[in-house]
Amino acid sequence: MLQMIGRSAHSAFRLDKLLTSVQAQLNTVLEIRSEYRYFIEIEGEGELSAADQKVVQTLLEAELRDSEAAEDESFFLVTPRPGTISPWSSKSTDIAHNSGVNNVLRIERGIAFFVKTKEGLTAEQRKAVTSLLHDRMIEVVFDSEDEADRLFIHGQSRPLLSVDILNGGRAALVEANKTMGLALAEDEIDYLVDNFTALGRNPNDIELMMFAQANSEHCRHKIFSADWIIDGKEQPITLFNMIRNTHALNPEGVVTAYSDNSSVIEGPNSQRFHVDMATNQYSYEGEAQHILMKVETHNHPTAISPFPGAATGAGGEIRDEGATGRGSKPKAGLTGFSVSNLNIPGFEQPWESDYGKPARMASAQEIMLDGPLGGAAFNNEFGRPNLCGYFRTYEALVPSADGFEVRGYHKPIMVAGGMGTIRPQHVKKNIFDPGVQLIVLGGPAMLIGLGGSAASSVTSGTSEEGLDFASVQRGNPEMERRCQEVIDRCVALDDQNPIIAIHDVGAGGLSNAFPELVDDSGRGGRFELRL
Repeated sequence: MLQMIGRSAHSAFRLDKLLTSVQAQLNTVLEIRSEYRYFIEIEGEGELSAADQKVVQTLLEAELRDSEAAEDESFFLVTPRPGTISPWSSKSTDIAHNSGVNNVLRIERGIAFFVKTKEGLTAEQRKAVTSLLHDRMIEVVFDSEDEADRLFIHGQSRPLLSVDILNGGRAALVEANKTMGLALAEDEIDYLVDNFTALGRNPNDIELMMFAQANSEHCRHKIFSADWIIDGKEQPITLFNMIRNTHALNPEGVVTAYSDNSSVIEGPNSQRFHVDMATNQYSYEGEAQHILMKVETHNHPTAISPFPGAATGAGGEIRDEGATGRGSKPKAGLTGFSVSNLNIPGFEQPWESDYGKPARMASAQEIMLDGPLGGAAFNNEFGRPNLCGYFRTYEALVPSADGFEVRGYHKPIMVAGGMGTIRPQHVKKNIFDPGVQLIVLGGPAMLIGLGGSAASSVTSGTSEEGLDFASVQRGNPEMERRCQEVIDRCVALDDQNPIIAIHDVGAGGLSNAFPELVDDSGRGGRFELRL
C-alpha cells in the first residue's frame, strides 16, 4: 500500500466550526488542523512507475512526504470503514484507470486530524473527541496511519443466522424482532411462527429481513389502507382512497397515477435536445414531453441524522423519478421541513418550552441547520437544481386525557419532491417473459440504511439506538448520477430502449424491489445473492 499526503481537508471556517463543537465538550483543546491522506492499493503488491506516480500525485494534488503530530498534538485518522468502498473511492479509481494508471486496484481517502491541547488527552477525552470527528456508521478512527492497511482487507461473507422458534417458540421471534429492528406487528409474529412451525424449520435472518421490509408500513401503507372510522361510523373510503379521490373525480390529463414510482400528466409538444446514439450527434427533435412528478417524505432518518437523512430523502425521490415507466429524466427538485419550535439558545421565545426529547433524535434547530444543506447537497451533486421548498414550525398546547399536552412536529416532516419529463412511448412498463435476467445497477450499500423501511415504521426513539442510526442511509449522488446516465442512454434509443421495466431500490432494499418487479409481470423469481 502506498500513502500520500494532500492539502488541508477543511476550510478555515469549517475548522473553526469543528473547534467550537469540540471545545463545548473539552475546553482543553486549543486548535485543530486537518489534511487529506490517500491510500493506494497496487496490483500484486508492486510499485508504481515514476510516470504513474507522477500522474497519481497530480490527480490527487498529493505528494510523498512525512507529516507527524507535534508534541502538543494528538493524532486522529478518519477513514471509511474497513471492508467498505466509499463513493469517492470508486470515482477516483476510475479516473486513475482512465488516466492510464491501470495497476492501481483502489484509491481510498482519509482525513488526518491534529488536535492541539493544553495537556495530553486521557482515554475518555480522546473518545469524546473521536465521536465528533467521524460518522460512526461509515467511518472509523485510527490512532496510527499504520492501521490504514486494514482498509484493503478482503473479508469473507458471513453465514446465515437462524432464529430458533422450534425450540424457543414465539418468544424467540419477539426477541429477534427487537434486536433486528424488524418492526413486526403482533399478528405478523403469529403468522411467521405458525407458518415456519408448519414447515418444520426455523427462519433465517435474510427471510425475516425480507418479510419485514416488504411487508412494512413504509412499503405497504397498511395504516393508510385500513378502515377509517369517525365517531363509531365506518367511512365508505379508506385514507388512501381519500388521497386518490381527486384523481378518480378528475382524471383528465393524467396519464398514470398511483401505479408507478411517479405520476405522469400530459405535457406539451416541444423541441427536445436529442442524441443520435449511432453518431453521438445532438439535434432538436419535436415530440410530446409528458411531465412526471413525485413527492415523498423521509421523516425518521432526518429526525435521527438530519444531513444524511434529508440528503437520501432527496436521493430516493430522484431514483423514483428515474425508475418510472421504462426510464425518465429528473429535472428539478424541492425539499421542505416541518419541525417543532426551534428553541434557539439565547433567542428563546415566550411561547416556547423545553420538554425534552430522546437523546438520539436531533433537535428542531439541528434539523433546520443541517437538513436543508443535506437535501440541497444531494440535488447539486447529482446534477439537478433544488428550486423549491418550504419551512415551518408548529406546536400547540391541546387538551388530552391527562389534562394538556404539547403537540407538534416532534418527529419532523421532511418532504422531498421533484418534477421531470418522460417520453410517451416509455410511460408504461412492459411485461417480461420467463427467463429474463434481472440486473442490479448501482454501488455497494453496505449494512447502512438497509432496514430503513422497517425502522421508519416504528415510533421514533423507541427502538435500539444503534438500529436507529443504522437505519439512516448515507448518500451516494455520484453513483446515482452514473445510474441515471445509463437510463438516459437507454431512453435515447427510442423504441429500441432495452429496458423492459425498471424499479428503484429504496428503503425496502432488494427485498422489496425485486419481488415487486417480477410481480408486476405476474412472474415468480429466483434470486441468487451469492454466486
